Amino acid sequence: MSTLLSERQTGLRTLIAQFLKERCDAKAEKLDSDDPKFQELQQQYQPATWLEDAARRVTQIQAVTHSLKPIHPDAKGTSLYSQPSGLTALDVVGSHCLGDDFASDVVGNAAALDVYKFLKLDHQGRSLLDLALAGDADLAAALSDDADKAAAWMEAFAGLTRARGRLASHTLAKQLYWPTGSDSLDDSQYHLLAPLYASSLAHRVWQQIQDDRFSDEAKAARQARHDGQWSDRPVREYPQLAVQQLGGTKPQNISQLNSERRGNNYLLASLPPSWRSLDIRPLLRTDSMLHRYERRDEVRQTVRTLLAFLKTDPAKNVETRQRRAELVNALIDELLQFAAELRTLDPGWSQEPDCWLALSERHWLDPEGTAAACEAAGRPLPTDTAERISDTFATWLNARLRDTHSRDPLPMGDPEFLQWRHDMLEQIQADERGARDDD
Repeated sequence: MSTLLSERQTGLRTLIAQFLKERCDAKAEKLDSDDPKFQELQQQYQPATWLEDAARRVTQIQAVTHSLKPIHPDAKGTSLYSQPSGLTALDVVGSHCLGDDFASDVVGNAAALDVYKFLKLDHQGRSLLDLALAGDADLAAALSDDADKAAAWMEAFAGLTRARGRLASHTLAKQLYWPTGSDSLDDSQYHLLAPLYASSLAHRVWQQIQDDRFSDEAKAARQARHDGQWSDRPVREYPQLAVQQLGGTKPQNISQLNSERRGNNYLLASLPPSWRSLDIRPLLRTDSMLHRYERRDEVRQTVRTLLAFLKTDPAKNVETRQRRAELVNALIDELLQFAAELRTLDPGWSQEPDCWLALSERHWLDPEGTAAACEAAGRPLPTDTAERISDTFATWLNARLRDTHSRDPLPMGDPEFLQWRHDMLEQIQADERGARDDD
C-alpha cells in the first residue's frame, strides 16, 4: 500500500531512483528496446528488485578505515571501521586528526562495489550510509513502503561497517609484542598487537600532496614566488618523497581507495631535517643531466650491485627477473627524485646561456621555464620528451652495465635497451597521469 511521503522522504526516493536509472541506462545503451536483455535490465533496476539484491550483496564488501590487505595482499583477517572522531586525541598525527571529514575505504568483492557507490550517495550533506547507521526514519520510508522490509535493508546496509566474522589475524599479517610493564622477562607484561594500514589517513595524505604538487592554486603560488609576488597560498615541497605501489597491476584487489590512487601511496622521508639548498644547483656547463645524476651515492652503489649480480650469470627465472627489476626500479626512482629536486629551482634556469642540455632534458627538468621560452619564441613545446628521456636513460644504463674496462664485459644490447626504456617510460607516464588527474 502506498503511503504519503514527506518532502525529505521524496527527495531520498528520487535520489535512489536517479542512481538506478543512470546505471541502467549506461548498461542498456547499446540494446534495442525490444531486446529481451533490455527488458531484463529494466526489471533488474527496478528499485525494489535492485535494493533487495543490494542488501544481499552488501555482505560481500566491508567499509573500513584500517585495512589488512595493504600489509600483505594475501592476508585474510580482520579489517576495521573506526570513526576518526571517536579515537583518542593525541599530540601526534594520526587517524584521529581526520575528524568527521574522511573517506572510508572498501575491501572485499569488487563486483559488489556498486552497492558502496549507492551508499555513498549524498543527500543534504550526509551519505546514505551515514543515514543507515543513524537509523534514519526518512531513509527507511524512501527505501520501501513495507516497514519490515525497509528495516531489514537498513540493517543490512548499516552492516557494511561491521567486521566480518570473529576478530582474527593471519600468518601473513604483521604482529608485534608491545610491553605494558617494566619487567621485560615477564611474558604476561606484553600485549600482542596486529597493526593495520590506516587507509583513510593515507588517502588524505595522498590528496593533500597531490593538491600541493599539481593543483592550479599550487602552481600559481610557485609562479608568484618566482615573480617575487605575494600569494595567500603557501608553497609546500616534499623532498625525498617515495611512492609505494600496492596491488601491482590490480590495485582494486587491495581496496577501493587504493584503486582510485592507481596503487600509489606516498611515503614521507623519515629523516631528520637537513639543509640541502646548496646541493640543488642548476645544470650548467654540462651537456647531459646524467653526468651529475650518476655521481649520486645511491646511483653508484645500485649500479655496482646490479653489475655484480648480473656478472654471476644468475638463472633465468622469476627470482632473477624480480631482483633485476628491483635494482633497475631503484635507479629509475633516483632519477625521478633527481628531476623533482631540480624542479624546485626557480623556473627559467634552463634558458641560461651556460645551460647546454638537450631540449628534452630542459623540458623535463624545467617544464615551466621551457614552456615560457617556447611561447616567447613562438615555438611549439616538444611532444616526445618522455620517450627521449627514456632513450637517454636506457642508453646510459646499457653503457654502465657493459663495463668496457672489464676483461669480461657484459653483452648489453637491444633487448636490454628496450627493457630499460620501457621501464623508464612507464614510470614517467604514470607520474604524468597523476598530475593530469589532479589538474
